[in-house]
Amino acid sequence: MSADPRSLDAAETRRRPPAAQRWALWFFLSAIVGGLLVTLIWLAGRYEASREQERLERDAAEALSDVRSAMGRNVQSLQALQAGSPGVQAWGAEAQRLLHERREMLRIEWRDAQLGVRAAVDTPYRPPVFARLGRASAQADVQLACANARRSSGAGYAASYFVPQADGLGLEVLELCLPQLAGGQITGFVVATYSLADILANLVSPHLTRSQEVSFTEADGTRLALHGSTRRGTRVFSAQQLLDLPGYTLVLRLDSWRGQPDVFPNVLTALVTAMSIALLAVLFLLGKDTRRRLQAEHELAEALAFRKAMEDSLVTGLRARDLRGRTTYINPAFCAMVGFAPEELIGRDAPMPYWPPELAGEYQKRQEIRLAGHNAPPREGFESVFMRKDGTRFPVLIIEAPLIDARGVQTGWMSAFLDISEQRRIEELSRASQERLQATARLATVGEMASLLSHELNQPLAAISSYATGSLNLLEPRAGGVDPADLQLALRRIAEQAERAGRVIKSVHDFVRRRDKAREPVAPQALIDAVMPLVGLQARKLGVQVVTRIAPQLPAVLVDRTMVEQVLLNLARNAMQAMDAAGVAQPALVIAVRQAGGGSTSGNATGTEAGWLEFSVADRGPGIPDEVREQLFTPFFTTKAEGMGLGLSLCRTVVEQHGGFLAFEANRPQGTIFRFTLPAEGAAAHAPALPAEATTA
Repeated sequence: MSADPRSLDAAETRRRPPAAQRWALWFFLSAIVGGLLVTLIWLAGRYEASREQERLERDAAEALSDVRSAMGRNVQSLQALQAGSPGVQAWGAEAQRLLHERREMLRIEWRDAQLGVRAAVDTPYRPPVFARLGRASAQADVQLACANARRSSGAGYAASYFVPQADGLGLEVLELCLPQLAGGQITGFVVATYSLADILANLVSPHLTRSQEVSFTEADGTRLALHGSTRRGTRVFSAQQLLDLPGYTLVLRLDSWRGQPDVFPNVLTALVTAMSIALLAVLFLLGKDTRRRLQAEHELAEALAFRKAMEDSLVTGLRARDLRGRTTYINPAFCAMVGFAPEELIGRDAPMPYWPPELAGEYQKRQEIRLAGHNAPPREGFESVFMRKDGTRFPVLIIEAPLIDARGVQTGWMSAFLDISEQRRIEELSRASQERLQATARLATVGEMASLLSHELNQPLAAISSYATGSLNLLEPRAGGVDPADLQLALRRIAEQAERAGRVIKSVHDFVRRRDKAREPVAPQALIDAVMPLVGLQARKLGVQVVTRIAPQLPAVLVDRTMVEQVLLNLARNAMQAMDAAGVAQPALVIAVRQAGGGSTSGNATGTEAGWLEFSVADRGPGIPDEVREQLFTPFFTTKAEGMGLGLSLCRTVVEQHGGFLAFEANRPQGTIFRFTLPAEGAAAHAPALPAEATTA
């Protein structure tokens, strides 16, 4: 039994938190997740910055180690110049070779104990450094470096200084002084001039300067020399190392430029961010799913309420039983049918109180067979007899079907009950009146004949009336007199229509008597020409353009000429009246004749279709509504205010008596096409197949 929707709504309201509380929970959850996302990105950025700084510190230490090692090797090479007391010329050659190998040194000098220059060699890679100002301008720096060397009895350095060049630029240079000792006494000095920029370019590993900037600075940050890549960002990481030389200290600085800010500095940060975004997406989908669940629960409650209202409004009794035969649900209509309250029936086993006692055993066996699944109930149902609470019996029609749950498992049986007492009473009345209906059958045939005559004679009599009125108008006195030719034509038309009325009476008489009419071969053009005067009159009156399309070299059709002309006239008039009633702007009527099936007369059509012609009447009207299609050929069915509903029924009967078919289809882009087939002279006895898109009664 279905649950009460009001109790479901009340329980759902108690279980569901208030809307403001739900939104607050979702807001706080979203805020927490958003804060977690921002914190993770910030921590990942800090971690990446610390890793970048550590890497830069290692690179700076590596660069400092490279510079120290190279300068130490240079000191050893300079000491080797004095080995063996070389002459000036030999010393110069060795010094020249050393400068060729060590591009960071600009000049090597051999000086005596009083610092007088005995020999000097400049680097081959640039013009002499002191060519512009002379070597004397740097004598103080040389003296300071040699003083430091004398005190330490080893290599000594002086503070760096700037040397202008002839090209307008300059160099930051550093003086190295190395004493020569003999017997513990200083006999001279070797002075080497370094370029700080060349030290950075040649002594620091290239992989460190490819993506970073290395420089020498003083303690206060003054930049002395620079080498490396240009700046490619707004965020800088710096590392400094002290280059402690005897007598002078420099700061080696390494700068790494990065874009600012880096939202995703590495794969880990991107992964964390992606996971956080995925979490937000899951939260969004969860919220969406929650809203959908709430909506589904609301719709379920509405559906239960709707089903309850629908079941309460049914006049058909409904009963559900489980697989053990116990009643689990009944609707009010069933209770009203048997006179028992729901609590008297729900949960009860057989025998049921609405079973007649004399039939209870039979019903018990039938239920056992049904529950065992050995005998499926007929889909059309079966009749039985029930007993009301007051003891009266009544016949019922029972329709049973398996009760399937949402998992596709049968949980019982659902039965529908129809009280057929009234139906049985009507059947008795119908049997009683059957004999009276048979007695009036002949009168009905006479009525049918009269209706057909009144319908078919209406058109020729209307034409006679029109021609007679025209004749009277011609006979009225006027200035030009009466044209005998016009009057003769009108009288001839009256005679033709009177003769046509006689033929209609005879044809309808034969038609009602179901006798075969003698048929004659008639050219399709002759059939069209016979109805065109009447079609043209109505077309001029309604402003309809009539077009005829007759394929060349068509054979004659073997037909009852009068009845076929009536079919063409009825279809044409119906089409024009439909366009006039719909107010079509440019009404047009197309009457066409061709070989059935779309074939030509040149021999391409074969088989049955070669002996049949297809006539069609097409309009540009509003078309035929779906609710009218099924009844269009039903006798006495009409959509016209003054129609009798016999025209299309008669047309179909006439065409079928000739062995053809009458069908209609939609005209593209607007309107309807009626098509019918007629046998050509010498045609086979079978009509061509109905087109797939056509519709018949």
